[in-house]
Amino acid sequence: MDHAKRHFLQALGAGVMLAVSGMGSAMAETVTRLKLSNAEWRKRLTPERYDILRNDGTEKAYSSPLNNENRTGKFNCAGCGLALFESATKFESGTGWPSFFRPIAAHVGTKLDFKLIFPRTEYHCARCLGHQGHVFKDGPKPTGLRYCNNGLALTFKPEKA
Repeated sequence: MDHAKRHFLQALGAGVMLAVSGMGSAMAETVTRLKLSNAEWRKRLTPERYDILRNDGTEKAYSSPLNNENRTGKFNCAGCGLALFESATKFESGTGWPSFFRPIAAHVGTKLDFKLIFPRTEYHCARCLGHQGHVFKDGPKPTGLRYCNNGLALTFKPEKA
């Protein structure tokens, strides 16, 4: 099998796996896109958050306070505020980044990333396209997936008591 065909099939398989694992209901919610200029993003975000969300950067492992966030609530995109993960889907992966086994359906998008030569599945906020992290197939049940997230790409909103 040639190189291009193999990568296409890998991408197709990853997309099917992510679509099935993220399904919450037959009627998926539609997320309205937020489009801002680079100047508007720079005004809205700190330089560190801009690098991660707009340039696909990565923060240093074990640097995020969200690694230790265990309250009930939602983890939201730091760029636009869209809720991406429920706290019940967070788990300790031992990687140094906040990790989740399932996103909120239709709130994340994916694309194939070849920045490290081998293909990885990158995921981003469906509203603002802000880079969040990568999906790996070494997570816990029920999905077997690990959404490895940059802590600076998220904010946490605790559930009201």
